[in-house]
Amino acid sequence: MILDKLLTPCLVLDLGILRRNLAAMQAAVARHPGLVLRPHLKTAKSLEVARLAAPGFGPVTVSTLAEARYFAAGGWRDQIYAVGITPQKLEAVAAIEAEVKLITDDLDAARAIAAHPARLRALIEVDVGEGRGGIPPESPLLPEIAAALGPRLAGVISHSGHSYAGRSDADMARIAEEERAGITLAASRLRQAGHAVPIVSLGSSPTALHARRMDGVTEVRAGVYMFGDLFQAQLGTHGLEDIAMTVLGSVIGRSEARNTLLLDAGALALSKDRSTEAAPKDWGFGRVLDLDGRPLPGEAWIARAYQEHGEVRARAPLPMLPVGAKLRVAPNHTCLTAAAHDRYHVVDGGREVIAVWDRVNYW
Repeated sequence: MILDKLLTPCLVLDLGILRRNLAAMQAAVARHPGLVLRPHLKTAKSLEVARLAAPGFGPVTVSTLAEARYFAAGGWRDQIYAVGITPQKLEAVAAIEAEVKLITDDLDAARAIAAHPARLRALIEVDVGEGRGGIPPESPLLPEIAAALGPRLAGVISHSGHSYAGRSDADMARIAEEERAGITLAASRLRQAGHAVPIVSLGSSPTALHARRMDGVTEVRAGVYMFGDLFQAQLGTHGLEDIAMTVLGSVIGRSEARNTLLLDAGALALSKDRSTEAAPKDWGFGRVLDLDGRPLPGEAWIARAYQEHGEVRARAPLPMLPVGAKLRVAPNHTCLTAAAHDRYHVVDGGREVIAVWDRVNYW
């Protein structure tokens, strides 16, 4: 099977680039003695990727109960479900044949976890600057939630998603240190109150790579680094050449007068994420590459995305490719782009499809 013959749109995953990205993160984490990498599989959602990212069934992070069940069935028993839990989901979590640790920043939810007959454990979510979920490390609610959880307390957890606003290595290092200081303060407060805090978990791909110190932290979580995307490339997480996942599309129309091509990869296949709009380089709905992953002339990009149509524009004359010709699109946000697809067509630097890997979707 070769890329030229695939029905489109579909996902292409380059194994060589994936391996390179995994090695870069493993090396970054290894700079900090004793630090454990707990890969976040919300992007990959694939057993085959997990075998490379968390070999030996190491600890992982998930973002849906569907992922938790899927990876538990595949052999990954040490999981963190890194989305605030609701009491209504506790039975579903208890039914999973794995230790799925929960997160919460809510006193009532903590009481529900503690009262559940299954030996569920939870981490308290700490807000270190993102302003999404979690409580500040100085919050008086922190020891109250810990007391409510009692022996069910597994630790503290944070996410520095606000690192995506950084634009330099220095920005990332600063945000990483703010996160480290915040999460370790929370852990220290709980220990002073007499609680065991075995897990001190933080992370995002940019800060995991750029953190200068990790003392007091037990593990780091990161996910998008595996595949990369156009937005992360502008944060310095990786280079443009390190985007492992692309969408394969077919030319379905062309206009020399408008200097455009039309692909059968539109908003559903690419997502409508516009994260690069706020970055130094705006790639519209994706960067357009040829079948071998090389950029088209004139920095070609997807300028307009309809449900099943993607319009290619460029700052130089586009090749008026025949209908049926294949192109690849590097995504703005790989997590969202992959979400509409159920499999990866795996290549290793060429056009030959060497494997097809499934992925789990939905919730």
